[in-house]
Amino acid sequence: MMLQFTSLNKSYTKAAALFTLCLSIMLAGCSKAELPQDQALLVRTQTVNATAANQTANYSGEVRGRYETQLAFQVSGKIIRRNVDVGSFVQPGDALLEIDAKDIQQTVNISSAQVESAYSQLSLAEANLARYRKLYEQGAVSKMQLDQYENAYQVAAAATRQAAAQYTQGSNQLGYSLLTADADGVIAGINAEAGQVVSAGQPVITLVKGNEREIEINVPESRVDEIRSASQVEVSFWALPGVTSTGAVREVSPVADKTTRTYKVRISLADLPATVHLGMTANVTVSNPTGQKAVTIPLTAIYQTGDVPNVWVVQDGVVHLRPIKVGAFGDQQVQVLEGLQNGDVYVTAGVQKLREGQRVRQ
Repeated sequence: MMLQFTSLNKSYTKAAALFTLCLSIMLAGCSKAELPQDQALLVRTQTVNATAANQTANYSGEVRGRYETQLAFQVSGKIIRRNVDVGSFVQPGDALLEIDAKDIQQTVNISSAQVESAYSQLSLAEANLARYRKLYEQGAVSKMQLDQYENAYQVAAAATRQAAAQYTQGSNQLGYSLLTADADGVIAGINAEAGQVVSAGQPVITLVKGNEREIEINVPESRVDEIRSASQVEVSFWALPGVTSTGAVREVSPVADKTTRTYKVRISLADLPATVHLGMTANVTVSNPTGQKAVTIPLTAIYQTGDVPNVWVVQDGVVHLRPIKVGAFGDQQVQVLEGLQNGDVYVTAGVQKLREGQRVRQ
């Protein structure tokens, strides 16, 4: 029994020694292995190319007619008929709306009766004047009596002219009960319906005359001077991707809107596409040259540290972090005001993986 225990102890000792030896060999091999050296990281770069800077501003606008007229009745009354809809094309003389003319017709009838009465009085005054002239020539009446009948004739003649003028005025008002188009164009708005009572001069229809179209935008007071001196105006349309047109500032309102405190600006279009219709939403881009050189870089090149924007600049195959001052933001781009010079090479992608002094390859 003692012999078996001794043999088992010797076997355990040999196994422990063998394990220790293997472990020593493994540690020795690991200590001799060399750590991998830093390799140059492949990056995407661009070279700074300063170009002439343009100050741009975008405004949302609406397609409007060059000539727009607010049509209104010249008399008051109840609308009994509407003959057009929004978008209807009209010609001069086309009937648009009609007012109930019964009361106006009665006024015309009264004026007509007054005219007949006035002519009757004039005929009587004329006959009396002729009779008394003969009597005066015969010495039967005095000059004073003749003067009275001459005056009565003049009063009757004036009353006749007054009645005729009132009749003409009433006839005109009867014609005013029908609102007609004064030019060819398209109906852009209707502000009254049949059954509604409107007053004289109240706008009821908006008529866009002709085929000229413009863009109307609202400009804040701080940008009015810039819009007046705009060197380039580009117009695009939300509903028509890829369709653009060149415009020019035609009119700037001299008075700001009382509510919005903005100025209405009209942009005329040189080559308006046929697919552009009234009321469409437009985007107007106004450009003004600043006379300075500007550097524009992609937003992916910005490496933010706290509140400071930076870029990785490549010099002799090594990247260095350089702070910059940014300006206006554009379409996935940003303007750099300070920090980069013409000819500098900077990293445009993977900036979060870089560290100061790291070697890179392009």
